[in-house]
Amino acid sequence: MARINDHYLKLSRGYLFPEIARRVAAFTEQHPEAELIRMGIGDVTEPLPEACRVAMMKAVDDQGRHNTFHGYGPAAGYAWLREAIAEHDFKLRGCDIDADEVFISHGCKGDCGHLLDILASGDAAHGGNVVAVTDPVYPVYVDTNVMAGATGPADEHGEYPGLVYLRCTAENGFVPAIPGQKADLIYLCSPNNPTGAVIDRAALKRWVDYANAHGSILLFDAAYESYINDDAGDDIPHSVYEIEGARTCAIEFRSFSKRAGFTGTRCGYTVIPKALVGRDAVGRPVGLHGLWQRHQSTKNSTVSYIVQRGAEAVYTEAGRAQCDGLVRFYMENARLMRAALTAQGFTCFGGEHAPYLWVQTPGGLSSWAFFDRLLAESHIIATPGSGFGRSGEGYFRLSAFNARATVLEAMERLSTLAVA
Repeated sequence: MARINDHYLKLSRGYLFPEIARRVAAFTEQHPEAELIRMGIGDVTEPLPEACRVAMMKAVDDQGRHNTFHGYGPAAGYAWLREAIAEHDFKLRGCDIDADEVFISHGCKGDCGHLLDILASGDAAHGGNVVAVTDPVYPVYVDTNVMAGATGPADEHGEYPGLVYLRCTAENGFVPAIPGQKADLIYLCSPNNPTGAVIDRAALKRWVDYANAHGSILLFDAAYESYINDDAGDDIPHSVYEIEGARTCAIEFRSFSKRAGFTGTRCGYTVIPKALVGRDAVGRPVGLHGLWQRHQSTKNSTVSYIVQRGAEAVYTEAGRAQCDGLVRFYMENARLMRAALTAQGFTCFGGEHAPYLWVQTPGGLSSWAFFDRLLAESHIIATPGSGFGRSGEGYFRLSAFNARATVLEAMERLSTLAVA
């Protein structure tokens, strides 16, 4: 028989969201009459912006004529989309990012995992990298490193030896502190999924300085940057490249999923500056930009012409206004949810610069126990905090991605739930 990748067998606990689906399916089978409200997985509900739809419909027509038909696109994405991204997302914010440092993809989630292909596999004891992740953490960062062999088997807490866990708690504002040891790869997410916390300019500068001093690489997930409330001032960076020195130590992931409602349409991008280098087995510097370009050319067929035209429309005047409207809509949901939950006696975090609320479970209940209670008593599906890591125990995450009427109904149901 063919040999499997044994590292997959370390994923004994299962991925968080399939476990939620399993529990919901079991409840639904027993209670088919229950009308469930889903506030767990962060999937959008509102239609695509009109500007994007119009652009994609025109692109469909292009595909029906010989003189405008497009087959395989460039592996890194069409130049016109990469140029629009470089100009609007980076240069206008003072970031020194060129269009050819932008790589179009099907989304952040895939890129976070695929990036490990160009980095040393295995654990640090066998030539791999020391990987640091926040706790709580977006599970993809952990699981993809387990699959790549960067860890040993999980311990009794579900944590993996070989990873450095950066504890994020209410006491430190859910913002990771610089570790006391060297880490080669550090995953940062701001605004954060799941806690909704943000890393301010001073803290991010400390991370950039740490990475440059130790030859580390920051893997900066900015999928929710459009949800940053700029009324708070200029203290919260939208991009790691707003920080001096980041070009030599950081990779940034971005997505159109939450900004423009592309969760089912699929388009995102990764930025790898040409100044960013790693080292080979004998210590010689190697540029990561060229390696990623080769990876994309070999393993990836780029996003369709039709979808890339839709993404390009995000940067038109109408597209920007419509995307901003989507963000305001979901953030108003978050405001309503936070106000209602706080009035009910819940302790809430997030919901100010991110579409997620990070809520303490009442009465000392565990995360999964409260998940089950919320499902049984209010017919609401949340995400148990412990599914995001050891420090998530005692919390649950609620998503503001929902129709307004659904949010109001959910808050009405929660108003009858005993919190003490």
